[in-house]
Amino acid sequence: MSELKPMIKTKSSRVIILAILLILGISLAGYHMLLMQLEPVDPSDSKYIDIRIEENSTATEVAQLLHRHQLIRNTDVFLAYCRHKGLDSSLKAGHYQFNRSQSLPEIAAAIAAGRVMTISFTIPEGYTVEKIGRLLDEKGICTFVEWQDAINATYDYPFLQQANPGEGKPYLEGFLFPDTYVIAEDTSAVEIVKAMLENFQKTWEEYEQEAINQGLTVYDTVIIASMIEREAMVDRERELISGVIKNRLQKGMLLQVDATVLYSLGKDEKDVVYLKDLEIDSPYNTYKYAGLPQGPIACPGQAAIHAALHPEKHDYYYYVSRGDGSHHFSKTYSEHLQAKAQYLD
Repeated sequence: MSELKPMIKTKSSRVIILAILLILGISLAGYHMLLMQLEPVDPSDSKYIDIRIEENSTATEVAQLLHRHQLIRNTDVFLAYCRHKGLDSSLKAGHYQFNRSQSLPEIAAAIAAGRVMTISFTIPEGYTVEKIGRLLDEKGICTFVEWQDAINATYDYPFLQQANPGEGKPYLEGFLFPDTYVIAEDTSAVEIVKAMLENFQKTWEEYEQEAINQGLTVYDTVIIASMIEREAMVDRERELISGVIKNRLQKGMLLQVDATVLYSLGKDEKDVVYLKDLEIDSPYNTYKYAGLPQGPIACPGQAAIHAALHPEKHDYYYYVSRGDGSHHFSKTYSEHLQAKAQYLD
């Protein structure tokens, strides 16, 4: 009987080994099937599909939406993956574009990171607050009514405390920083305004101490910069024109900046200024009232702000357009009249 014991042990060992191999095989097969669930639904399909995830959507609702558009293979696997990676509570609302050649981890990571569809737009230097609104309306980014509501809202920035543009003028004039902006498609007009104000604040931080050293407030600096922005068509003339403004202010002369008259009239900067226009009774008319206009006449860029604080030292008090965007600068009124006769008459 004792001779049979090794045979029994051998049989038992084989059964155990086979069972272990079977379990390993099943596990590997299961692991392979799980990996398959994470793979792209169709690696050859690169056509983008629009997905809009609503605010306050649950992870389950997101999974069902993706499965409905055949972007993932299994909702349960998506939810399990998100839980494992800690993404289930981080899925963000918005407009996304995915294709079926993207894997489940790629799609989950994009939604958790909020990589929504974006649009870009550029605000040129020298645009007024109204003109910015018209541009955004034309591009379908927001309606002009939404823009009006946004610019009349209250924003908590220290540099806006000095804003006093007068009746009928937007208090944000001069502070919506011109730049190229990239935003999500569902960005509101208020959020756009905030982005522009944040941009101005970052820029102003570079110049604030310099302005203080010169005895200039942020409001006065922006007013001067806005006139430079509207008057200077050639980059190299910004500091020159800034110098003329400074010279005339120091001498108590009327600034006589055409762009301030156009702003008083609500006209575009390309419109011609006629003699009758110079009589408009407005605190922005620098042909009629001495000193700076009551407020900024446009939104200046960084170069104009820099020029406002770095006027070129010279003896010019006058300038006249040459008709090609540049100006002829004169030291005396008689020289200025000669230049006008040459370029305008």
